[in-house]
Amino acid sequence: MFTWPGAANEDLRVLDWLSSGIVPLTGSPGQPPRIPPGNAATLARSLGTFVNKDIDGARLLSERAAFTGFTRNGAISVGGSCRILPTLDGWAAVSCARPDDPVLLGALISSNLTGDPWPAVSTWLSENPGSELAERAALLGLAGAPIAPAQVPVPSPTTRRSVDGALVVDFSALWAGPLCAHLLGAAGARVVKVETATRPDGARQGNIEFYSLLHAGHESVVLDPSTTAGRSAMAALVECADIVIEASRPRALAGFGLDANAAVASGTTWISITAAGRDSPRIGFGDDIAASSGLIAHDGAGTPVFVGDAIADPLTGLLAAALAMSETPSGAGYLWDISMAGLIASTLPTHPATKIQGYDPRSVALPCKRASTGTAPPSGADTESVLRALRIEVP
Repeated sequence: MFTWPGAANEDLRVLDWLSSGIVPLTGSPGQPPRIPPGNAATLARSLGTFVNKDIDGARLLSERAAFTGFTRNGAISVGGSCRILPTLDGWAAVSCARPDDPVLLGALISSNLTGDPWPAVSTWLSENPGSELAERAALLGLAGAPIAPAQVPVPSPTTRRSVDGALVVDFSALWAGPLCAHLLGAAGARVVKVETATRPDGARQGNIEFYSLLHAGHESVVLDPSTTAGRSAMAALVECADIVIEASRPRALAGFGLDANAAVASGTTWISITAAGRDSPRIGFGDDIAASSGLIAHDGAGTPVFVGDAIADPLTGLLAAALAMSETPSGAGYLWDISMAGLIASTLPTHPATKIQGYDPRSVALPCKRASTGTAPPSGADTESVLRALRIEVP
């Protein structure tokens, strides 16, 4: 049975952060790093132990940075695509990670942006309240929100069950969902990654070693949900699946002809990862979700700075894997509704950020990486053979 960590002993909380690899990624360049607030590292360690006694979940929080070599960058995220900026009444986190995001940022501030969007966006934010950002970002599908932790119920793992031999169909992308699939695959599950031709996993354009670590040993199919054949293949995969992982808003999946409730009724475990829950229109990525949910530190000048590298992603991936490996409350199919924002907020009951006194680099663990077990399949590898192996008729 998993025990959700409460307000951690202060020494244990700090030790978990120091050994996680997150501390060197937290703070401003040229200044000592900061110890983050809350007990996310302690929770990650507990979840890792639940999933696999040999997994150090706290170390997984910083693993991507070990591959990319990125380090702390203050109010700019480690990866460079997100910023913490002042609003009229506080602070906000805004991302510009996708090719279309500069256009969306222009729509946000009602301006035709050219070149670097950040100066104009910064000016607009300073003249408007965070509530205006939240409303407009939700309408536009832009990843941005004021720093305002929301207390949302977070599901807790139950009694661990075996997933050896289970079929996992993974519709997710980037980090949180793929980490969940990776951990399930390591536990003996068969993982089939599903992408669409118009929207392949954006992580394929990132660090190839890290992508291979998460996806090695998985099978890959590319399907076109705009065609009858593609929709039928998706439906057949879901019908065969023991576990489905997805990180889309419900209406997007409905557009593919997929019905989570129907799958659950037939006995499927459905892992739903969203920015703020299935009932919320909000979208978000690991950096902006973590910061806007309150997981920030402060540099020597008191400026809010990012904690780690998109830390909401790996923490969510760990929880998602633990839930997928849990006995369901009903004993049958179940939909686990995971709010990334709610998960981050749940780790922040009381603990403030702490400066490391007398900082000695040797006292802080650096991000480290595990060796990959092989290369990831190319996009759409062996589509037909995978479908036939599942006894799904290929048109």
